[in-house]
Parts: sequence; C-alpha cells; structure tokens
Amino acid sequence: MAVYRNKAPLDVSTKSDSSPVTAADLAAHRVIVEGLALLTPNIPVLSEESPQEWQVRRKWNRYWLVDPLDGTKEFLARNDEFTVNIALIEDGEPVMGVVYAPALKVLYAAEAQKAWKEKDGLRREISPQSANPPKVVCSRSHQDEQLTAFLDSLGDYETTAVGSSLKFCLVAEGSAQLYPRFGPTNIWDTAAGHAIVRAVGLQVNNWQDIPLNYAPEESFLNPGFYVSVDEDKLWKH
Repeated sequence: MAVYRNKAPLDVSTKSDSSPVTAADLAAHRVIVEGLALLTPNIPVLSEESPQEWQVRRKWNRYWLVDPLDGTKEFLARNDEFTVNIALIEDGEPVMGVVYAPALKVLYAAEAQKAWKEKDGLRREISPQSANPPKVVCSRSHQDEQLTAFLDSLGDYETTAVGSSLKFCLVAEGSAQLYPRFGPTNIWDTAAGHAIVRAVGLQVNNWQDIPLNYAPEESFLNPGFYVSVDEDKLWKH
C-alpha cells in the first residue's frame, strides 16, 4: 500500500511471460513468505514471485500457494481491485484460503466448510444466492472472443466486470451467479478464490466439468474454468 499510495509513476518490469511486476509484488512476497515460515516452518511455499523448480516441488502434498499481488494491471490502473491470495493446498485440494483487497479493506477467508467476509470491522458468513436474471462476473482486464461468444449464447443475464480474484468472492457471497474464464491463468491466481467458493458448496470446474486440482505439475497453467451457482438453469442445455 505504501507503493500504491505513492503518487510517483510506478516502476514496472516485465517477467518472462510478459506479465508486469512492481516493487509492491516483490515486497508483499517477502512479507508473506517470511510470515508463513514463522507460522508453519515445515510447510513449503510456492509463490508467483519465487516459483520453485519442478524437481523441488514434485512430491509436495501440502504447501502454501501464494499470489502476493493478484491484479497487477488493476494496481497499475489504481482502481483498487487488486488482491493478496494465500491458499493452503492438501492433496491437490485448496482447503484454506484468504483473499484480501487492501485498498478496499475487504477480507474474504475460508476454512473447511465455512467462508466469511470482513469489512468495516464486521465479520459475516457468506453463501451463494440465485438471482433472476443472474449476474455474470467477468475479468476487467482479460476479455477474449471465446468469452464474447459464450455470453452471446446465454439467455437473460446481467454482467459486471471486476479485477483479480474478487470474481470468485462475488459468486461465493451471492453478488454474482457465474464466473466464466477462457483465457490463461496460473494456479496462484485461482487457489485462494477456489478455497472460498469450495467452502460455500460450489466448485471451480474446467469446461469438461472436472474440478481444478493443485497437485504439483510441471506447468503452473490452469485450463479454462467456470464457477456457477445455477449452471443447469443458466447455460447448460
């Protein structure tokens, strides 16, 4: 937040996958990794800013999966829609997750079958809700032809665009009913949000209806996926 509030132009570099990285990504990474090492010294950490070699992590069955700053494009645009994502993975499943939006001062968290939201000093449990017409939440920074074609195939719906992993949280709390994603994401982009929707009884499925899994793979890439409250009513015919 010290970087974000600084009115000077942000110093941005580009990683090998062409994604932007700022001093805030790196500073948050250091704080989180150091904190997790103190809390759980025996659980390894996989962070976007220090992706471990495949040979190191291939046998991990329990690890922390961290995105220190999800929504760097939102951070650069200073629209407040960026998050910190931390998830605990056990046997490929996201069993605990935190999505924190520091500029909005909103926290979503989940453990086992319970998820909650904290804002303005108030904490409340969240749960998904149906709506008519349903609301579809899409990425603010990542639109593509597949998404456009998919939306064209839907019946009546409303849409809203939001950055970062907040999209998962909007479905989990009932503010939206469907989050479709066709473009590329990495496992650290989705795990914490996945933990939150999983705790309220939903799932993050690929387009073949198989839940995303975080057991170690050589690639960090996810397939396309969706999160839906009323998938049978909304778009499966």
